[in-house]
Amino acid sequence: MFAQSSTPFAPLAISLALAAAFPSLAAAQELERVIVTGSNIRTTQKEGASAVQVISAREIAASGKASIADVIRAISANSGNSYNEQYTGSFSAGTAGLSLRGIGQKNTLILVNGKRVSPYATAQDLQEVFVDLNSLPMAAVQRIEVLKDGASSVYGSDAVAGVVNIILYKEFKGTELSAQYGSATEGTGQSEKSAALQTGFGSLAKDGYSVVFSLDAQQRDKLQQDQVAWMAGSDFRGNANGALAWVPANYLNNDPTRFLGGQQGPLQLQPYGAITPGKSGSVQAYNNAQFKTLIPGISRIHASLRGTLQLNDSTEAYADLLYGHSRADQTFGAPLTVGSGLRAWNNARQQLDNISVVLPVGHPNNPGAAPLPFTATLFDLGARTKRDSVDFFRALAGVKGAVAGWEYDASVGRSGSKLEETVNNFVNRYEFEKVLAEGSYNFADQSRNSEAVRKRLRLSTLRPAESTLTTLDFNASRELAELPAGPLGFALGAQWRREEMDSQTSSAVLSGTELRPAINIIQGRRDVAALFAEFNVPVVKDLNVNLAGRADRYSDFGSAFSPKASVRYQAAQWLLLRGTASRGFRAPSLPEITNSTSVSYGSVIDPRDPVTPTQARGVTNLTIANAELRPERSGNLNLGFVIAPNADSSIGVDYYRIRTKGVIDTESAENIIANEKSAPEKVVRDAQGRIQTLYRQYANQGDRLVSGIDIDLRHRVGLGQWGKLALNAQLSHVFKFEAPLAVGEPLTNGAGNNYFGSIPAWRGVTSATWEQGAVAGTLTWNYVDGYDQTARAGAQASERVKPVGTVDVNLAWKVTPAATLSFIVQNLSDKRPSWDSSTAFFDFTQADPRGRTAAVKVNYRF
Repeated sequence: MFAQSSTPFAPLAISLALAAAFPSLAAAQELERVIVTGSNIRTTQKEGASAVQVISAREIAASGKASIADVIRAISANSGNSYNEQYTGSFSAGTAGLSLRGIGQKNTLILVNGKRVSPYATAQDLQEVFVDLNSLPMAAVQRIEVLKDGASSVYGSDAVAGVVNIILYKEFKGTELSAQYGSATEGTGQSEKSAALQTGFGSLAKDGYSVVFSLDAQQRDKLQQDQVAWMAGSDFRGNANGALAWVPANYLNNDPTRFLGGQQGPLQLQPYGAITPGKSGSVQAYNNAQFKTLIPGISRIHASLRGTLQLNDSTEAYADLLYGHSRADQTFGAPLTVGSGLRAWNNARQQLDNISVVLPVGHPNNPGAAPLPFTATLFDLGARTKRDSVDFFRALAGVKGAVAGWEYDASVGRSGSKLEETVNNFVNRYEFEKVLAEGSYNFADQSRNSEAVRKRLRLSTLRPAESTLTTLDFNASRELAELPAGPLGFALGAQWRREEMDSQTSSAVLSGTELRPAINIIQGRRDVAALFAEFNVPVVKDLNVNLAGRADRYSDFGSAFSPKASVRYQAAQWLLLRGTASRGFRAPSLPEITNSTSVSYGSVIDPRDPVTPTQARGVTNLTIANAELRPERSGNLNLGFVIAPNADSSIGVDYYRIRTKGVIDTESAENIIANEKSAPEKVVRDAQGRIQTLYRQYANQGDRLVSGIDIDLRHRVGLGQWGKLALNAQLSHVFKFEAPLAVGEPLTNGAGNNYFGSIPAWRGVTSATWEQGAVAGTLTWNYVDGYDQTARAGAQASERVKPVGTVDVNLAWKVTPAATLSFIVQNLSDKRPSWDSSTAFFDFTQADPRGRTAAVKVNYRF
């Protein structure tokens, strides 16, 4: 079976063989002139100068995916560094984004009906401003176009790696209802259900108007680590560089072998060396699996309303309204641990204050005659929990038509994303200091604490954030002249938009009340104005050259100009040659360039640590913006060909290369520590000499070069009385993913390893869809290549993360002309994610912990 293959070439060979074996059974049809993502000029060409992958509503249904995010993130060009709701430790829990070519979600532009939508309410990983795919509707989608080429010359910033255009139904006749229920089959207990309504009436051609409305909802249970059999015990010693991933707790004087009281709550006695290699003795430790959420519990509802009115023979008005509400619930973490390095925010000084964690003389847990430092996990307060509730909307209205030979489109839009994040069972700093001083809380035997003192310590907070986008768009196109080889096409346009982000923290953090706060304060606004133009020149028969350029003016950093040239040559009826060269840019995001401050937590290996100089240690990062940032500048080159021996078969191969200068990031922790003598103000150490805080700031750090190829194979086969078969395969191979490991160092290739996040050399999605009468079935094979572990990611010896291949099955039966029953199985062979020691168990950007899931879906249309 494909799932056992270690290379992606098995489906490639099968598709090539079938494409050669079966002749065409359909004649070419005349194509209407349409706008294709990546251009403002209408064309009749099915394949353009840039590679565009089209995912139809039919293909979306055949995939069996339950959300638009799952559909888009499954494409092979989603190389790495993209996140979904598995990223529970971020400031944007419950969201999902896309990172074409692996260069970050902020470099992939997401459009709906060709127009921008607001990014998520706050930034992910402090600086990633991105569109949350989980906020977008599923039922209303007619098709998705994925432009795998830089498009700054048409769309401006954020389109460095490509563009995803989600196109909703403009007309829909009748009403369709669907409901789906499924669950994991291997004992995790996680279930998922969804429902959708799509209805429409009116026809532009017959009635002069059309209205389409859709509503979809989804609910899924939370999945905890202790629900997954192979991770439940947190014992990974049988894997390369694995250990017993338990957490020592309740000890004295920073020495885990000196116990503070007896075993309580989830504490068990464990060998210290099993948890931290090289250590001896025993420690009291707990299994963190019960406090680790792998996938949050979610509930979502999306609504879409689109209306079009024919004003006259050449003019129509349109409007659309999108709304999404999402809620994600998770266990934020184990009960708070107090000990060395405990801090609270000092808003007046804009820095962290150290909080003393020392048992005073006379405290019931301190039998000695001197103050005694200690570390304790406050189990009796309960696990810390988090709920993110997000409301998204877009309201857009416009008019399009034709006048004096020009085809135009003008629109105005407003979009927004609003977050309310509630956390529970955090700890009140001032009450902690009181109970510590008065001895009213028993750290050694927490069962003896009263509920009254527990209530004093518990703290719930609310963090608000909001992002808005206001847009004015205008574009027009026409044929300027009739040249010997065809019409000279021309388009021009203008855009204005206002971007705003107001991400705050809770009042408890600002007052210094919350212990160990995480902060992501962003407050900024800017205006962007742009002019753009495009020419499509038929040089000779079957040879077209497209020239485009866009000038953007930002109110905060200045200007950027993005030109693009592309060539499309129909060398033969069966052979298309194409290529593009362009320059692009990514404007510094609001958290990078405007008023922003963040406090986050990570780990470093500090060679000068007096206790554990060879092991990772938790530290606090304090990161600030930089008003002097320049935009990232990119140069894109794409070359490709498409071979189509007949109307039913095609083979496309496209090479891409993206070189980016001035990549914006903070200096790495490793580099800050290595240069501590020259910049001591960036490192704060405690009395023992152990790092507590690293001070970081965004800067234009260096260059990045990525390159690779995409392979697209498609073939349709007529089987006579046995129905028809459609074969599709998309494979992506990364040649280079080069960046410096530290400022000033030469470029290092991260393709096929995890220097810069895991970037597998190969990814592939292959499907076979068979239809016969009332029955249709789709078999999909998803392949993610293995990658080398790197020392930077934490491996202590040679390690390679294994490849994973999974198979999905969707079998649909048309019970009546109106009703369809589907049986869907994801991950048929129940493949588990590959072990990756740098992430403690597996890389959630490349894999899913749920194992096999099965679902039943019912569709009814009338």
